Amino acid sequence: MLNECSVWSKNHLEYFYLYLYILLSAGLRCPHVSTCHSFHTSSMLANSQDFYEILGVSRTATQKDIKKAYYQLAKKYHPDTNPDDPEAKEKFAKLAEAYETLSDEVKRKQYDTYGAAGFDPRRAGAGQQQYYRAGGSNIDPEELFRKIFGEFSGGMGFGDIHSMFEQRPEFVMELTFSEAAKGVNKDLSVNIEDDCPRCDGKGNEPGTKVSLCHYCNGTGMESVNTGPFMMRTTCRRCGGKGSIINTVCALCRGSGQTKKRQTVTVPIPAGVEDGQTVRMSVGKREILITFRVQRSPVFRRSGADIHSDMFISIAQAILGGTATTQGLHETISIMIPSSCQADQVIRLQGKGIRRMNSYSYGDHYVHIKIRVPKKLTRRQRSLLLSYAEEETDVHGTVNGVSPSAGGSSTSASAEKTTSSEEGQDKPQEQKEEGGFFSKLKKMFS
Repeated sequence: MLNECSVWSKNHLEYFYLYLYILLSAGLRCPHVSTCHSFHTSSMLANSQDFYEILGVSRTATQKDIKKAYYQLAKKYHPDTNPDDPEAKEKFAKLAEAYETLSDEVKRKQYDTYGAAGFDPRRAGAGQQQYYRAGGSNIDPEELFRKIFGEFSGGMGFGDIHSMFEQRPEFVMELTFSEAAKGVNKDLSVNIEDDCPRCDGKGNEPGTKVSLCHYCNGTGMESVNTGPFMMRTTCRRCGGKGSIINTVCALCRGSGQTKKRQTVTVPIPAGVEDGQTVRMSVGKREILITFRVQRSPVFRRSGADIHSDMFISIAQAILGGTATTQGLHETISIMIPSSCQADQVIRLQGKGIRRMNSYSYGDHYVHIKIRVPKKLTRRQRSLLLSYAEEETDVHGTVNGVSPSAGGSSTSASAEKTTSSEEGQDKPQEQKEEGGFFSKLKKMFS
């Protein structure tokens, strides 16, 4: 009878595990299993990437370098920092498995010898040679990070780890084009939460003590039994701090934080762009500052390069000369070549904006614009009519100029207008002497 009961129980147990396997394979949740804020690494995570590459260190890196690299990357990819990134948990778990292996000299030696394909982190260090991969690591990434965080932060409580991942206050600062291009120190008024000055952020009334949380034994984590699984999650009693406040601070009421308004000076580096966000420490807090750069009436920006327009006269465009334009830091004199065309671009090397995190500068591109006069004197009109008579590449007609039978253009009133303006009675052959270019030269002499 006993054997029959044993067989019956064994069969039902096999059916239960088969049912559970089908549910998990189909991507369904078991109704008796709750979600936990804990992760378990798998050996499959390391198959696609080298442990050294995951931590971003060389194979000759010291233990200090490995620990520092893990700490920085774990803060960056912690699930609390990236709540909207579904891949953050996997990256965080990869970092934990890589650090667990490389931080142990025995495991690291075996890993360097056999590689990821032939290394079993669970059995490393047992004096056995590994030529296969039998399974993943049992390390809890959250526990590992909490341990390393405590070493870097001087024993800071687990509750302070989660406060580190709280959303940073964001502020917007308006900048002129010149301030963004040249850099400036500018004041910003901020209203942020900082450590309570009365209790120094501890939350308890000065002179009183806090007691150890017996619910989690001061670890800040508790184990929750959910049927066949054992989960690790933040302690519900102390909120992950590991201690209980008996007498709360009268100023902050136990939160350890107070709001205060203060003015901070923001050092704005040269070359910041519109919409760029920087981080800045204010006390023990970190804030985000987003820059809004105003448009310039003179310059247009393209990275570290700037563009501007320069207007020149018709005479300057034809004969050449010099002109001045507004630069980023000073007024610049520019040589204009003869026969300069409209929209021709002149490059001023190194006269642009300084590149961030660099000693080099962009360029200033000056776009030539030819200013056409709205009104002409009689003499200017006469000279232009004479010039029009000499043109041979005109497609169409010019007002005031009639094409002759030979194909060239003539102006019947050009000589009469010139004679009337000068008010002198000279022989006809003397008036025609020199042609258009002589007249043009006299006009600008």
